[in-house]
Amino acid sequence: MDLGSISVVLLVASIMVSATPILLAAIGEMVVEKAGVLNLGVEGMMITGAVVGFAFAVNSGSPMFGFVAAALAGALLSSAFALLTQFLLSNQVATGLGLTLVGLGLSSLIGKPYEGIKSPTLPKLDIPILSDLPVVGRMLFSHDIMVYLSLLLVVCVWAFLKYTRAGLILRAVGESHDSAHALGYRVVRVRFLAILFGGACAGLGGAYLSLVRVPQWTEGMTAGAGWIALAIVVFASWRAGRILVGAYLFGGVTVLQLNLQAAGANVPVALLSASPYLITILVLIVISARGAHGAPASLARPFHASS
Repeated sequence: MDLGSISVVLLVASIMVSATPILLAAIGEMVVEKAGVLNLGVEGMMITGAVVGFAFAVNSGSPMFGFVAAALAGALLSSAFALLTQFLLSNQVATGLGLTLVGLGLSSLIGKPYEGIKSPTLPKLDIPILSDLPVVGRMLFSHDIMVYLSLLLVVCVWAFLKYTRAGLILRAVGESHDSAHALGYRVVRVRFLAILFGGACAGLGGAYLSLVRVPQWTEGMTAGAGWIALAIVVFASWRAGRILVGAYLFGGVTVLQLNLQAAGANVPVALLSASPYLITILVLIVISARGAHGAPASLARPFHASS
């Protein structure tokens, strides 16, 4: 095994790219769960965003237009979940799983004509002066705009939840929807908007896979990224800063196992490929054993104004 062939600069840069789609999906799902809703349809919304974003980018020639379309597609799909769970009071777990199945089937149907086609991708956004710095310049400051927007989104969500009145209301709805309703807050409206935001973020995460990380359409290309995003929300104890750490940890393991394969590591390829998922499961087991908490008190509980 030749570890000298692994470039630290390229490794760190690749980790940032690898973590971005999961970070986008996870931060959106965290907001949804902070509002007291459990949406297990992240995988379905990501794969739908991936195919819709790819199709629009290919037909328009603009990757940014593809990202906008992907966000709208994710939000539209999540609105169906919101309608079923918030107005018709269907079971959130079952509806979320159904949403994933719908997304996987819909993406397969839409994506069939686009297989084997290359998409336009985002250019590198070299930050003046910073990108010219030795070593760290290429590591941290020579990425596409979505990498920086994902980091900005984490900061914005953290500030929104901690310092704004709207963020306080959202957290209150997630902790006790009956108390929030008694105070005059519109619980269903708050949750509906949170679900739309989560869907849009998942759509962006999916589009990043098909427009930047690959960039091409392949059926099932999310490969469980939506489930990893859900796990990271638990790992992070529903905190924005820890979401960032969790996404970059998973991205790091993913990139490292690819580099180890390329370096000829004397480990079965199947085990290396499965390592990101095995480590995620291990982390969740450790968290569960330690009794880590932080979940909103009303998470996954249905709300009805007359109750």
